[in-house]
Amino acid sequence: MKFELDVLILFADRDNEAANKGQAGLPAGQAGWVTHFKKFLELMLMQVLGERPKVLLKSEFDSMASPKLDNAAVVVNILSQDFIKSGQCLDNLEAFNKSIEASGKNRNRVFKVFKTPLSIAEQPPRLRELIGYEMYQLDSDSGEVREYTDYFSTEAERQYWMKMVDLAYDIFDTLVLLKDGASKTEVKNIYKRKTIYLAETGHDLSVQRNIIKRELQRHGYMVLPNQTLPGSANDLEKMVRRDVEEASLSIHLIGSAYGEIPEGADRSIVDLQNKFAAEKSQKVGKESFSRLIWISPALVNASERQKAFIDNLKRDVDAQEGAEILQTPLEDFKNIVREELLDTHEKKALDETGGKSIYLVHDRIDHQDVKPIIEAIEKNGYKVLIPDFEGELLDLRQKHIDNLRNFDAAIIYKGKVNEQWVRMKILDLLKAPGFGRKKPIKGKALFTAPGSRINVDAFKNQNLRVVESDLRDSAQSIKSLLDEFNA
Repeated sequence: MKFELDVLILFADRDNEAANKGQAGLPAGQAGWVTHFKKFLELMLMQVLGERPKVLLKSEFDSMASPKLDNAAVVVNILSQDFIKSGQCLDNLEAFNKSIEASGKNRNRVFKVFKTPLSIAEQPPRLRELIGYEMYQLDSDSGEVREYTDYFSTEAERQYWMKMVDLAYDIFDTLVLLKDGASKTEVKNIYKRKTIYLAETGHDLSVQRNIIKRELQRHGYMVLPNQTLPGSANDLEKMVRRDVEEASLSIHLIGSAYGEIPEGADRSIVDLQNKFAAEKSQKVGKESFSRLIWISPALVNASERQKAFIDNLKRDVDAQEGAEILQTPLEDFKNIVREELLDTHEKKALDETGGKSIYLVHDRIDHQDVKPIIEAIEKNGYKVLIPDFEGELLDLRQKHIDNLRNFDAAIIYKGKVNEQWVRMKILDLLKAPGFGRKKPIKGKALFTAPGSRINVDAFKNQNLRVVESDLRDSAQSIKSLLDEFNA
């Protein structure tokens, strides 16, 4: 199914009031909050898609959006008190949900962005189970909530832009899934990585499960189940067995809550998922399918049935089939998960350069110009990692992600590209740990020619060395920079 719009943004009109209409803290006449959000989301999506996305604001482009909202691939809801009080916003949300239910293409097409904090109870029921993206500034000392007015401040980079990056990549994943002919197999081939079954949990561990899920997704893993589990035992079994069959690893988080019991069953969803995964282990063996079971060290108010379930996990040979059971702090467990998932070829890639690889980040338009820099880096005994520019978009993106995982230091070259391109690449470096990076970055630099149209001062407070040098004299500048990285 083809969509006319990639992203449609739903919001309350008051959340996009321009500064001259009373938006505090912004210079008079400056665009409203949602207009800024749309601009930045477009820029970020353009980086990951390789082309300009079609992103529209509902209120400004009503003539282009179908009344049923069925011509949009994704809807982003800007949540605030004004949004939940707006009958029009809630009607639009409901219309979009009906359109995706009718189409059958309903995977991860609705996103929620918090302009201001809202409790679960305040949120529309349709959105409560979704992971949110907090785009507001929270003072940890006073608890005061403020809107960002300086989008390129240090505080904004830590919160606003990190969430914007997360949102862009999650929307990108959805757009890939929605492409005609896209299947789970094709998605797995994009990343060339394992599929993981991350079992649904009791209500007490839903937040912890979401944290692990997002981390796995940031590493490029396909995480199942990717839709709500059915309420009947028969349908549940079919779905779980199907998803477990695709996975090479299952992860089970066990807390105080026994979990919901589906209709027609006498065991909880948590218990049944473990049962089906254990049965696969018995059938194929640990080399083909492994399991990690984490039991919370703080089992507060656990029911007698839950205690019996946990005792059985620890004692029963069948329940432990192919599993490693750990009762450690959650952070320790996450480290074990990372180690379990770090493929052999990745471990080799992390060590093979011996701390001597430089990722020279540049655009196709500057590819010829950077040759003197490549030669200078290689003469100093370093391996040069560069982006690919020929081939399928997804393969090019995967090469960029592989480079972000494996470089020791990075140099961004600013030639004919604009300043916004530079900011996007700096954000990619900031997100490198989220792509599965395991070692510290030795250094980051921005290399630009003298007189380049760029605000150099804007980058000097970002732990980024700024080097202005003529390409004809780049050899000495590069040598000094590499010496600085090594020091």
